[in-house]
Amino acid sequence: MKSARILTTVVSLGVILIFSGCGGKGTPAESTQDKQLGLLTHTWKVATVKQETTDVTTAWANFQLTISGTKGATTFNYSSANRPSTFGPWASSGTLTFGTDPVTQMIREDNLNITYTVTATTLQLNFNYTGSGYQGPRFSNVTGNWQFNFTNN
Repeated sequence: MKSARILTTVVSLGVILIFSGCGGKGTPAESTQDKQLGLLTHTWKVATVKQETTDVTTAWANFQLTISGTKGATTFNYSSANRPSTFGPWASSGTLTFGTDPVTQMIREDNLNITYTVTATTLQLNFNYTGSGYQGPRFSNVTGNWQFNFTNN
């Protein structure tokens, strides 16, 4: 009698283990784009800015870039605040999409290719801007290679 109970318990546990591993796939894995969007979605405060080899951080000292979006969407948004009074490579707002490699590339709505590196607390953006610039009462040279380093804390 006792051995029958033990055998029934062992068989029941075996059946439970077998069926718990079969059929259901559980929660689907998060896509690479959604993981990256999760890291990018913040209000980023500028730490340093370089145009070509010139440090222009002082002019951009209060600049902020906010990135937001919805998981699963192919386009996400940005808005900028506290842009300097001179022309610069950022509009007040726009859209971004991921490039061929969503871990390192995004494309702005004006077809600007941006290479980026992001962690939980830092964001670095690198791009070669060839447009005439946004904002500002006076003209300044905005073309060339730009590097923006941000923090979100």
